[in-house]
Amino acid sequence: MNKKKLQSEQTKKKVADAAKALFVQKGYKATSIEDIVNATGSSAGNIYYHFKSKEGLFLYLLQEWDREWESRWAEKERLYSTTTEKLFGMAEQLVLENLNHPLTKAADEFYNNSEKAGDVEERMAEMIAGYVSFNRKLLQEGIDNGEFPPFEADRSAVILDSLIYGLSQHSRKMDRQQALLLYRSAVETFLYGIVRREGEG
Repeated sequence: MNKKKLQSEQTKKKVADAAKALFVQKGYKATSIEDIVNATGSSAGNIYYHFKSKEGLFLYLLQEWDREWESRWAEKERLYSTTTEKLFGMAEQLVLENLNHPLTKAADEFYNNSEKAGDVEERMAEMIAGYVSFNRKLLQEGIDNGEFPPFEADRSAVILDSLIYGLSQHSRKMDRQQALLLYRSAVETFLYGIVRREGEG
């Protein structure tokens, strides 16, 4: 990486870190580009150069959150010997990390904001497709190793993603133990209800 590109990446990280602190403190809606300018000393033009918009900046932070989650999951996944154990482990990690993540409240505001630029909508769609792909890979692994009967992994991956999203909304005001029990029950319902029915149908 040349010096100019390195400086650009450092500036981008500085802006992202400062913006994250503001989003955590004030929420998504209440944080303005002017706030971020004041916190970083960067110009609005520089912020727009790196992120295009406040939406783009926040989406960048969400993608960083996803990358961190995936990195921690990669370390944890090898501790499980079956796909079933992995599904329960994934649910546990979602509870422990997502409920306590500092950006959770701001993320709710962001997702509920109906006005989004076209490029942001596209990137969000790519993120969701990534979640579904992650689920599909995990479910297909269970089919391939004979742990699950054959079923439509693509469709079930979407159902699992929808289940997880719904759980994230319902568990917001629960304590950790309640949320863990809810997620575990949901995975049991998925595994012994939906998946078995798919396999038998």
